Amino acid sequence: MGHILILGANSDIAQALAYRYAQEGYNITLAARQINRLDNLVSDITIRYQINVELAEFDALDFESHASFYNELPSKPDVVACVFGYLGTQESAQTDFAEAKTIIDTNYTGAVSILNLVANDFERQKKGAIIGISSVAGDRGRGSNYLYGSAKAGFTAYLSGLRNRLTKSGVQVLTVKPGFVRTKMTQALKLPPVITATPEQVANDIYRANRAGRNVLYTRWMWQFIMLIIRHIPEFVFKRLSL
Repeated sequence: MGHILILGANSDIAQALAYRYAQEGYNITLAARQINRLDNLVSDITIRYQINVELAEFDALDFESHASFYNELPSKPDVVACVFGYLGTQESAQTDFAEAKTIIDTNYTGAVSILNLVANDFERQKKGAIIGISSVAGDRGRGSNYLYGSAKAGFTAYLSGLRNRLTKSGVQVLTVKPGFVRTKMTQALKLPPVITATPEQVANDIYRANRAGRNVLYTRWMWQFIMLIIRHIPEFVFKRLSL
């Protein structure tokens, strides 16, 4: 049916995406650092769904390697999902620029580096879909995670511009804005269950939005309205809130 390249395949959302697209008959390339950690996933998907699953080493922060990585893929995708990210620690990033830079480069610079290559390829072909996992944290800066949020805000703006550029070539660009998701990255946080999604819920929402040709997806759905309210809180009130 199709072929999806999942960048950052060791994440929980990425692996849920792999299962979801495998259910629909897609062949899959899983790209990540430490690809040996994906062996069990590959075996399970291959046996369960009888599809082709390939592994490729990919380091989001090794920008110089991105062109060769993409050009040397054994099978070129028609869907690319950029799932990698790094929450980091706000407190450390405020005093340690190395931590701030890792947050920025993982969530923004690395994504731009690889997706520029994908975008150019899809534009030449006049087809394809790019799925970028941003975050509701990018909708408005908050004192508790503004470095992560600012990187995601930049990524959201990048995807918006990419969509504006590529729509005339028939290429879909889907911006995904998850709210709270129960993953390894958030396991130390106390998340409210009512508005917290599982990776499987997020993956299902992404697949349906991709198939429907949508532009922006909030997942779970209620985050669209939560963030609408948060974006419209007057600044003189917002700056006094502990968020």
